[in-house]
Amino acid sequence: MGKGVRTRPERLAEKLLQIRLELGLSQSEMVKRLGLEDVIAHTKISHYELERREPTLPILLGYARAAGVCVDVLIDDELDMPEKLPSIAEHKGITRKRTSGMKRKR
Repeated sequence: MGKGVRTRPERLAEKLLQIRLELGLSQSEMVKRLGLEDVIAHTKISHYELERREPTLPILLGYARAAGVCVDVLIDDELDMPEKLPSIAEHKGITRKRTSGMKRKR
């Protein structure tokens, strides 16, 4: 597969800021809410909100769960955030059961 150009969602920073503000959290509290106190500094939240850095997929998942939205709402510029946060996600995936003998294919 060739190398493609990955575009950054134009509204991602705006949506991340909206989530934090509507949840009434400071940047430090957002880090705690995401369960990342030992992983990232609160300044990273500022970088995400100012479009200086792009959050990793696990961090986006944390934001989505905190807001009660599906991740696609965060990354799809055509989708708006719900009027009230936290929301109730429209769909939930099926939690995969892992068995001890199962190996991941590479």
